[in-house]
Amino acid sequence: MADVSVIGAGSWGTALSVVLSGNGHNVTVWSISESEIEMLKTYHEHKEKLPGVKLPESMVFTTDLKVACHDKDLIVLAVPSVYTRSTSVLMSPVVEKDQVIVNVAKGIEENTLMTLSQIIEEEIPQAKVAVMSGPSHAEEVGEKIPTTCVVGAKCKETAEFVQNIFMNEFFRVYISPDVLGIELGGALKNVVALAAGMADGLGYGDNTKAALITRGISEISRLGVKMGCKAETFAGLTGIGDLVVTCASKHSRNRKAGMLMGQGMDPDSAMKEVRMVVEGVYSAKAALSLAHKYGVEVPIIEKVNEILFEGASVKDAVGELMNRARKEEYYGLKWQEM
Repeated sequence: MADVSVIGAGSWGTALSVVLSGNGHNVTVWSISESEIEMLKTYHEHKEKLPGVKLPESMVFTTDLKVACHDKDLIVLAVPSVYTRSTSVLMSPVVEKDQVIVNVAKGIEENTLMTLSQIIEEEIPQAKVAVMSGPSHAEEVGEKIPTTCVVGAKCKETAEFVQNIFMNEFFRVYISPDVLGIELGGALKNVVALAAGMADGLGYGDNTKAALITRGISEISRLGVKMGCKAETFAGLTGIGDLVVTCASKHSRNRKAGMLMGQGMDPDSAMKEVRMVVEGVYSAKAALSLAHKYGVEVPIIEKVNEILFEGASVKDAVGELMNRARKEEYYGLKWQEM
């Protein structure tokens, strides 16, 4: 049994608190919102973001970060990516030396191009930081539907520690040393999922979806490998696995936002309609900036940026992608001599 805190009471944080409590751990859930904490205390259910999933009476809910962070075996950081730095700043004074923190959000900071674990390490240098990612919608995890994720950390001992705390018969956890690859896959797939949703909104079919998934993972892999990540990571859970589920699932907020844009809604209105943080919108500029920095061609990510921030037409963007110059699928493969 471990003492675990979940920082962030959104749908993902709430679902993970159910996993952790079910594993026999003592769980504390923190939110900056007093009204959210009062709702959780009163109903033991997140009525807005994870309705129908009951939280055990033993769970503790608080707005006090000192209570949430003091003397914990593990801290799970589950706030949206745009709040990772500000929350880390608030946490730093109350986090003890060698405290293990596992970040479960997905994103890249736009102005610094830092991954979320890099932000946490900068703001909470005394902590040991891990990441967890994979094809894992909160709605299904909360219902104990079989799910697999991967935990990344610099030290194998840290990764195994997190793995052991989370793993059970319906939540399987693998480990990997490729922290950067895990984070890039998790962040950039949200941008491609916006494109997949746009195609759905236009009424396109399975062929189009399959093309976006396969060419999207190709873009992510090219960039990741150029940045020093392992190619195997992008063929795994946080690469193709997360991309498939985010592009195809009814639970995907990125796909839903993209679909609304494909149906003619402007990006701001689409995000308001989804009523949850659409991580792909916040990662799109950073993804393109990284591609430019490392000299990698990312046509799908480029077109998503044009639609989000330059007023480009969704339909025109698809046409431009389809009419790009003829290319080989993979360069460097040998042809037989005539």
